[in-house]
Amino acid sequence: MRQIAEFVAVLACGLFVGAAVYVSLVEHPARMECGVELAATEFPPSYRRGTILQATLAALGLLASVAAWLAGATFWWLVGGVMLGSVIPFTLIVILPTNKQLLNSALDKRSTQAGQLLARWGKLHAVRSVLSAVAFLLFLYLAIFTKSA
Repeated sequence: MRQIAEFVAVLACGLFVGAAVYVSLVEHPARMECGVELAATEFPPSYRRGTILQATLAALGLLASVAAWLAGATFWWLVGGVMLGSVIPFTLIVILPTNKQLLNSALDKRSTQAGQLLARWGKLHAVRSVLSAVAFLLFLYLAIFTKSA
């Protein structure tokens, strides 16, 4: 049970960090290169699809790490899971106000405000990428270097 939970935590976190880093380093910069109007137009469908994927992976990674810890894994599995899971409240509390403004149909997609919102969103999303990357590195360390019982 413990090994399965650890595997699921590593897998979910790895997929999450891969998607988050891709968005931060590739998708969002490419979106911004196309100009504010196109970036603001592409944001809503991308956001809808990404939300489902990343929320599921973050929750699954958190739950699996808690299960691993409850099954006897070191406390650090719980720490990694909480770090990964922290992207959920961070998104809801810190990023969601920016998301709502970007998703507002009344937003002028050619405006300076749209460009500022997109730039802010990119910086905030990078925080999610870093948090999940640190959690993933911790999970990898634990999976490779800690002795299994």
